[in-house]
Amino acid sequence: MTDPVKFLLVDDLDENLLALEALLTREGLVLHKARSGEEALELMLRNEYALALLDVQMPGMDGFELAEFMRANDRSRHIPIIFVTAGTGDASRRFRGYEAGAVDFIQKPIETDVLRSKSNVFFDLYEQRRQITAQRDELASLGAALRAADQQKNRFLAVLAHELRNPLAVLASGLNILERAKEGVDADHIRMTMRQNIAHVSRLVDDLLDINRIERGKISLKKEMVRLDRILPAALDLAQPAIEAANHRLQVEMPGEAITLEADPARLIQIISNIVGNAARYTPQGGEIEVRVASSDGFAVIEIADNGIGIPPEQQARIFDMFEQSDTGLGVIGDGLGIGLALVKQLVELHGGEIHLQTSQPGEGSTFEVKLPIAK
Repeated sequence: MTDPVKFLLVDDLDENLLALEALLTREGLVLHKARSGEEALELMLRNEYALALLDVQMPGMDGFELAEFMRANDRSRHIPIIFVTAGTGDASRRFRGYEAGAVDFIQKPIETDVLRSKSNVFFDLYEQRRQITAQRDELASLGAALRAADQQKNRFLAVLAHELRNPLAVLASGLNILERAKEGVDADHIRMTMRQNIAHVSRLVDDLLDINRIERGKISLKKEMVRLDRILPAALDLAQPAIEAANHRLQVEMPGEAITLEADPARLIQIISNIVGNAARYTPQGGEIEVRVASSDGFAVIEIADNGIGIPPEQQARIFDMFEQSDTGLGVIGDGLGIGLALVKQLVELHGGEIHLQTSQPGEGSTFEVKLPIAK
């Protein structure tokens, strides 16, 4: 809801203030009243006004002196001033008034239509100025967002080039060795290495295609009734090479009763294996990874914890954003485009579930929690 427009009425006589209030009252307008110049200046320190109507002849600080104080203050110098006077309208008085910053004079007795018409002009001008300011701020925000997106895109392209260049270099080198095969060359090992790098490139491409399909609303889940205890081993098998390569210890805790979900088995495996794989890559050699499964309030709760490098507090809010992982500066162990957790989050939400970073401390590790609705 937009804040109301405010006018300031200054007169030492209550009956004059009440008369002005009755004439100017309208929807969206708040009228503040002051009975002296000093009181008016105090109100200006706390409020922003679209117009000030000042009585010229006041005891102590008169209207002209108040206007001069207003023009000398950064907060009030831009408030339009209309002088209300019962005195003569001679040229010298008007000149002093305009010199003090007035935009107009209104003689008493006040003509109702004239006062309302002039005040409405300043009401509308203030509203338009406020809209222009809001639009300017919105454009500035959009500009900053576009610049950030452009920087993010450039970082992503740099990481993508790096991630594709390495396996392609291995493939080219392997082909070169096999084409010039000599005795003593372990061809089986070279072919195995080439297959691993082809799988790596395929995984990168698959992740990119999945993100594109989800963002375009083109991905569809092939749901069926699945038991979590039968899906989990397949997911852990996919992450096993990374776990074994780093000599991690994996502990799995399952509940005594089976948990059944209505889910896409392939996507469920993708969700779990991705998080466990991340835990393996972000944990130094010989670390510990725990996968704990439980049920709570109609949800299957999967916790995946590690004692790895953790995530700095200032970066935790961004870990599910696209490509953020590619520029964390955390000394990531492993590879990837930084789209894994963004993809996992979207797949979890497509299943009607939630994913959270439960805890994370630099040097102590992280715990992720995935909640998926249990089939009824």
